[in-house]
Amino acid sequence: VQLQASGGGLVQAGGSLRLSCAFSASTVNSYFMAWFRQSPGKEREFVAAINWSGRNIYYADSVKGRFTISRDNAKNTVYLQMNSLKPEDTAVYYCAATLRGSSWSPSGYDYWGQGTQVTVSS
Repeated sequence: VQLQASGGGLVQAGGSLRLSCAFSASTVNSYFMAWFRQSPGKEREFVAAINWSGRNIYYADSVKGRFTISRDNAKNTVYLQMNSLKPEDTAVYYCAATLRGSSWSPSGYDYWGQGTQVTVSS
């Protein structure tokens, strides 16, 4: 399984970005997908996750109401729409995949993208 994250950049506070994660696998719609983020000096933290059908979605409290995760299995892509961005959202964002079921911990994921930098200026 290969994951390729893109869409990061520099944005002012209150702005929006959409991250994409292109993934390749023999059975793409079997994977539980998630976004994590990591700031310098901090542990990698859970942001959002989505099951294979898109019916079960989970968010960290810090992003609930501002971020939206979605997936298009036909395009082998998972998205993270980020609105009302805050300086504290600044981090490297990683997409991840697992067949082991839902997890909010990085240790629950077997496959990772390379990360994309999101910087929110105040």
